[in-house]
Amino acid sequence: MSEYRDLLIEIGTEELPPKALLRLSQAFTEGVRKGLVQAGLGFGTLHSYAAPRRLAIWIEKLASAQADREQVRRGPALTAAFDGEGNPTPGAQGFAKSCGVTVDQLEKLETEKGVWLVSRMLERGRNTAELIPDIVTQSLQQLPIPKRMRWGAGSAEFVRPVHWVVLLFGDELIDAEILSVKSGRETRGHRFHHPAPIYIGEPAAYAPLLETEGRVMVDFAARREAIRGQVIEAGVAAGGKALINDDLLDEVTALVEWPSAITGSFETRFLEVPAEALISTMQDNQKYFPVVDAQGKLLPHFITIANIISRDPAQVKAGNERVVRPRLSDAAFFWKQDRKQKLEDRIDRLGTMVFQTKLGTLLDKQQRVAKLAHHIATLLGAQPQLAERAALLAKCDLLAQMVFEFPELQGVMGRYYALHDGEPAEVAQALDEQYWPRFAGDRLPESRTGQVLAMADRLDTLVGIFAIGQVPTGDKDPFALRRAALGVLRILIEGGIDLDLAELLGNAAQHFDPKLKADAAVDGVFDFMMERLRAYYADAGITPDVFDAVRAQHPTRPLDFHARLHAVTEFRGLAEAGSLAAANKRIGNILRKTEEAIPDTVNSAKLVDAAEQALAKALDGLSDTVSAQFDRGDYTDGLKALAALREPVDLFFDNVMVMADDAELRANRLALLQQLQALFLRVADLSRLQG
Repeated sequence: MSEYRDLLIEIGTEELPPKALLRLSQAFTEGVRKGLVQAGLGFGTLHSYAAPRRLAIWIEKLASAQADREQVRRGPALTAAFDGEGNPTPGAQGFAKSCGVTVDQLEKLETEKGVWLVSRMLERGRNTAELIPDIVTQSLQQLPIPKRMRWGAGSAEFVRPVHWVVLLFGDELIDAEILSVKSGRETRGHRFHHPAPIYIGEPAAYAPLLETEGRVMVDFAARREAIRGQVIEAGVAAGGKALINDDLLDEVTALVEWPSAITGSFETRFLEVPAEALISTMQDNQKYFPVVDAQGKLLPHFITIANIISRDPAQVKAGNERVVRPRLSDAAFFWKQDRKQKLEDRIDRLGTMVFQTKLGTLLDKQQRVAKLAHHIATLLGAQPQLAERAALLAKCDLLAQMVFEFPELQGVMGRYYALHDGEPAEVAQALDEQYWPRFAGDRLPESRTGQVLAMADRLDTLVGIFAIGQVPTGDKDPFALRRAALGVLRILIEGGIDLDLAELLGNAAQHFDPKLKADAAVDGVFDFMMERLRAYYADAGITPDVFDAVRAQHPTRPLDFHARLHAVTEFRGLAEAGSLAAANKRIGNILRKTEEAIPDTVNSAKLVDAAEQALAKALDGLSDTVSAQFDRGDYTDGLKALAALREPVDLFFDNVMVMADDAELRANRLALLQQLQALFLRVADLSRLQG
């Protein structure tokens, strides 16, 4: 028996949920990996496989057994193990018995604290074949499966019925029962191309054998790239370029074992419908890849991925064209019907749709948002009337048939219907942009009215939900407040909009029913948003201590907060930063412990030591210039200028006794340090910087 062998694990099932397949595969592989590590088994590369009817792992060079290990148990101290006559005490005898040996077989262990009786036993490592079934079972039990199912008369539960299990260690079968199925060494090929069992001689042969004989591309990543390549090629052949959505590509990859791209077409009359609606129905309902021309305009073609190499591809093409036609007809009908009523005629009907029981209807919400949007637009020098109009129309497309059928088109259809109604172009654009960013990393609103509406809508939701006490906890965030908070912050920071967040939240609170006391929720919302900002900057590589240093000064303008963060980050890269940060910490400690009143100004006549005179002179020489830089938000250059204080600050602490016996000298020196600290605190509390 060799010291290392390859292991193959395969769980054969009925078709697994396509949107969960990749996640299940990754979790299964990670569970097995952890199990091997915990068992102390050495192994090489893990290869993860996932296809519609199977989860599999090929592990290279897995140790055939655990290593033997010495087990050492410490017993009583030698002084307590034997009596005055040298006979073993009951404690020593009991310890020996528990170890399965006699007292004279025990050894002595000398430590700094004394001598102890110990038992040394060699624990033989278990064979890997004995351990694998439990490792596999545990990993399967821990998979992220929301709802498990049972099948047949058995008691086993899994996401789908299990039909076969392969456990092959080298060229030997591991005999076990997994999920009520006896293990074997036969897999299954494609459901139609090769339904018969396939004998596996060794783990390394698994994937190549399934592909060549079984017509199954079992490697998820390879199958995904094969599909991508086929779709790209088919798009070019159709005279355009295929739109490949990554989520759709993953889902299609999880639906097929042996992909085959087929191009279909539909009538050009459907192109009168907004492209987003056609694309949505093709991608979401039919799992098709749309095709566009060089300018990005939709073409009357689509690409579908079949799970079989058909002997009559024309029939497959015709079948898919027949299926998609009613879907496109529905979209065309909705488009025609929805335009018969203007968006503004739907405003009153928003009063029948509850936003939140304690916060009223959607009409109540949009009226609040309109007031807040007017305020924000005024602050930005935008057009308040456009922002107000956009806010009132913002949710009207939720009442359209197209959006009812395709909820993901909310905002998009609002833009089309607004343009059809003759609304200003910027209002129409804002109806779409109000939802941007929809997710982390998504694009931001581009128009000023879109930015205003997107912020106003989110701020109203944040203040309202906090005011009724439904603060997000753990993973529960039904109103997506974390995403809303980050959306506002990104618009302000990445959009270069210099507004005071605390003031915006305060204004939002004013538009709620006074009985709600929304103003009491403002501080909580602000702190919540600052924690979202912490996560945002952590992802950008800003260290926690830099964030804390700036946060300590409570800046309320996110764009200003951003400038301070980057200034402090750049400052800490200077050679002088460490010394000045330490000095700021020391100054903070001194001033914090001082109970006496500190003068507002420094009396130059009381500066008697050369070192304190030098520091005061250096500080005076920089103060006006640096203060002006800080006033205009030029924090980076201001902090760089303050780096010149390192030498006089170091000399001061090396040569000057701050807490002098003379009360006037002491007060003057404290005033000098207070001025120094105040200048640095204009940006951040540098004493919080680590290392």
